[in-house]
Amino acid sequence: MQNQIIGREREIAELRRCMDSDRSEFVIVYGRRRVGKTFLVDHFFQGKYDFMYVGGHRLTKAKQLRNFGKALKKAAGMALQPKLSTWDDAFDALEVYLESLPVEKKKVVFIDEMPWIDTPQSEFVEALETFWNGWGARRSDIVFVASGSASSWMMDKLVDNPGGLHARITNNIYVRPFTLRETEEYLLSKQFNWSKYQILQLYMVIGGIPFYLSLLDPKQTLLANIDRLFFRRNGELKTEFDELYNAVFNKADKYLEVVSLLNSNHEGMTAGQIKTSCKMEGKRLATILRNLERCDFIVSYQQFGNKSRGTLYRLADFYTLFYYKFVGGNDSKDEEWWSHNYSSRSVESWQGFSFELICLTHVPQIRRKLGISGIATSASSWRYSPPKDSKERGCQIDLVIERGDRVVNLCEMKFSIAPFNMTAAYEEEIRRRIQLFREKTKTNYALNSTFVTTFGVASGRHTGVVDSEVTGEDLFK
Repeated sequence: MQNQIIGREREIAELRRCMDSDRSEFVIVYGRRRVGKTFLVDHFFQGKYDFMYVGGHRLTKAKQLRNFGKALKKAAGMALQPKLSTWDDAFDALEVYLESLPVEKKKVVFIDEMPWIDTPQSEFVEALETFWNGWGARRSDIVFVASGSASSWMMDKLVDNPGGLHARITNNIYVRPFTLRETEEYLLSKQFNWSKYQILQLYMVIGGIPFYLSLLDPKQTLLANIDRLFFRRNGELKTEFDELYNAVFNKADKYLEVVSLLNSNHEGMTAGQIKTSCKMEGKRLATILRNLERCDFIVSYQQFGNKSRGTLYRLADFYTLFYYKFVGGNDSKDEEWWSHNYSSRSVESWQGFSFELICLTHVPQIRRKLGISGIATSASSWRYSPPKDSKERGCQIDLVIERGDRVVNLCEMKFSIAPFNMTAAYEEEIRRRIQLFREKTKTNYALNSTFVTTFGVASGRHTGVVDSEVTGEDLFK
C-alpha cells in the first residue's frame, strides 16, 4: 500500500508476532471511531486477506448474512453465492473454504465492524464461539482479526466474555489517538509546514484523531481549515458529532448525558457526584464510565492523599470539548466564524483549559523532560475546599506527580503566545498553594514547583518559585 503509516510500532509488532506464532491467533483491534483501526490492519496485511467481511451499520440479520455470503463467494471464487440462513451456516461455510487452502500458509480472516453484525436475536456471538472453539483454536494456521469502533461491545462480548470465548482472545490491540509527536509526523508527511505552536492549537480542536487530520488541506491556513470543517454549512466535522457516540455505544443518550455533565465540570467529578446529578443507577453508571474511558472520551485519576474520596473523571476528547464549546449551540451563519472570533477572551480561556488537558494526556513526555522516566511515579490531582464558614481560600492542582524518590512535582500549566511572565502576585499565589498543599496533605516529601508552559517562563525577579520547567516543545518528544 502506498499510504505511509505513522507510529503504531507496538501494534505492528503485535500483529507480526501473531503471524509468526505456532498457534492460531484470535486478535481484536479496537479503539475510538476514526482512530485508524482498519487502516492499521489493512496496512500491515497489505489488504491481502484470505477472507474479509465488513459488518453493515443497522442492517438486518438477513442482509448481514447475504453480504457475508457475497464476500465468501468472491474470496473462494465460487460460481454461486451460498445461501446462509444462520450464522452457524456462515461459519460452517467459512470453515469449508479455509480448509481448501494450502496447509503450509497462515490463513488470515479479517472481520471489521464486528459489533454491527451482532443484531438482536442474531446468535452471532454463539456461532462465533462454536467456530473458534470447535475449529479455529484447534488448528495452528488461522489468524482471526476482529475490529470495531464499539469498544464496549468488543470488550464485553469478546475480551470479558463469561461463556465460550472466555480467555480465548490471544491478543487485544488497543489503537489510541496520535500523540503530539505522531501528529507532527503525520502533518509533515502530508506537506504541512506548521509550527509546533500551531500544531498545539490544532490538537486542542481535534486531538490526535487520524481521520480528522486527513481532512486538513495543507494549502489552507489553520484558521481556514477549522472554518471549513466546523463552521461551513455541512462541514464534515460539524455533522460528525451526531454519529460519533451513536456509532460507538448502544443507547448513546445515556452516555451523552454523562459526557454533557462532565463538559460542564471541567475540574472533574467523582462517580458519586455524577450519579447524584444524572440520577443513574450505580452499576449502569460504572459501565458507562468504564466504556467512555476505554474509548478515550474521558480520563480518570486519583485525588492525591484522598483515595477514599474516589476517582475523578474528566472529559478528555478534544473534538467533543471543542464541539460543545463553539459549534453545537452556535446559531451564527458566519462561515468564517473561527477566523473572526479567534482572538476573543472566550477562545483564550478555552485554550488555557485545553493546554492543561494536553499536558494531562502527555504525562510520559513530562516525566521524560524531568528526568524521572526510570523512577516509579503516579499522577493524580489535588483539590482543597475549605469549610463554608472559613475565610481560607481553596486550591486545585490538576497534575501532581508523586515519585519513588520521595519528591512530589506540583505542576502548573500555562498556555501563552510568548514566554510566560511571572508577576509578583502570581509568585505569591504559587507559594500559597505549595504551603497549603504541605499543610493539608501532611506530606514529608520534597515539593518541586514545576511549570509546563508553551515557551518557558520568562526570566525575571519572580521566577525563584520555579524549580523545574517543561515547554510545549518537550511535549512533542
